[in-house]
Amino acid sequence: MIMGKRTKKVGPTRGLGPRYGSTVRKRYIKALREMKKPQKCPQCGFMRVKRVSVGVWKCKKCGFTFTGGAYTPTTKLGIVAKRLAKRTVAEEASTTMGEIK
Repeated sequence: MIMGKRTKKVGPTRGLGPRYGSTVRKRYIKALREMKKPQKCPQCGFMRVKRVSVGVWKCKKCGFTFTGGAYTPTTKLGIVAKRLAKRTVAEEASTTMGEIK
């Protein structure tokens, strides 16, 4: 007679045990997996970015250090902010060019 497994594999949450609830543990697993997977460098494009500390990321190839999210190098809010900043710079350039003419 073949017996089934008695325990589940819990991955990074093995130290937490049954505490904090399943939803919180699943979120924790998702954040850690996102943080540990290879990330792309915004400067050289290689998949060599690692987290130095909370919000600080560094490329192992080119040495480029930049800030980002706590668990990912880029956040949705950061992408939106960059887009808005680029648009305001373009608008300012177009208005100054209009004044010169």
